[in-house]
Amino acid sequence: MLVANSPEQTIQASSETTTMKAMVCSKYGPPEVLELQDIEKPSPDDDQVLIRICAASVNAGDWHLMRADPCLVRLAFGLFKPKHKVLGADIAGRVEAVGKNIKQFREGDEVFGDISEYGFGAFAEYTCVNEDALILKPVSMSFKQAAAIPSAAVTALQGLRDNGEIQHGQKVLINGASGGVGSFAVQIAKSFCADVTAVCSTRKLEKVRKTGADQIIDYSLNDFTRNDQSYDLIFAVNGYHCISDYERSLSPQGIYVTSGGSMAQLFQAMLLGPLLSRKGGKKLGNFLVKPNKKDLQFIADLFEAGKVLPVIDRCYPLSEVANAIRYLEGGNAHGKVVITMGE
Repeated sequence: MLVANSPEQTIQASSETTTMKAMVCSKYGPPEVLELQDIEKPSPDDDQVLIRICAASVNAGDWHLMRADPCLVRLAFGLFKPKHKVLGADIAGRVEAVGKNIKQFREGDEVFGDISEYGFGAFAEYTCVNEDALILKPVSMSFKQAAAIPSAAVTALQGLRDNGEIQHGQKVLINGASGGVGSFAVQIAKSFCADVTAVCSTRKLEKVRKTGADQIIDYSLNDFTRNDQSYDLIFAVNGYHCISDYERSLSPQGIYVTSGGSMAQLFQAMLLGPLLSRKGGKKLGNFLVKPNKKDLQFIADLFEAGKVLPVIDRCYPLSEVANAIRYLEGGNAHGKVVITMGE
């Protein structure tokens, strides 16, 4: 005779499940290489937190790792196949269990963070991560908003504040203002009381205007490097100008910082930037973002103060991570693309 499980038994069985859904990348290639699989659910060690992921977000780094593009990616992340089978850096979710050495969090806490320094793993139902990657999610912030923040917003903050040395009242230009990093960069620059010029495409003009830019340049109609305007700080999140064009658009003591764009643009900033910087008072270069809790908390405080609001373009379920990456890779997104886990 079959006996139906009680609700209490069902809940207990669910909590003790040993597998989870995850989008697995077993080989390098296009989005089609990603497969939704049942894999082992992780268990936290003494210094880890087990997170039930409610939302994640897609970044350019995900498709670079997926495709091993540029090929130098293979040196750090696996020569012949990906060392990290589950991609994704940005997570938001609930603490389900904690190791015995964890002091900052407890079961049930709502948290978010960038887990890229701990092996990635955001495109899954659960992950285990060091508590240093996480901060508490503000009550007023949704899981989708929280997942959109870590990589993009911290990149924008460090580019503008730490590398760009942004100051009150400066003229700041954001090239690539409509993307994930760019949409945060416009808002963060405004929080520093800068005069912000945003550069984007025609179809994204109105959306970028809503992020608070003082002036907007449609790059299909106007080339800002040839309009006789100078800027105290240029933050190039995207774009394909050569470094001499950016130098020409800087004020005498201006700073140019890039965190994206073509590989040629990045290499120019890395190799030619220091040489051009020696010629006068201008500074030109690029940087690598360094995830940290202090900067993530800074962004959370700006959110609670109403100065920064994540711009979310589209949401996809976990089963459609490939489509989400394809959409982002195609340059279509305005703001962030978010992955949801059913909540």
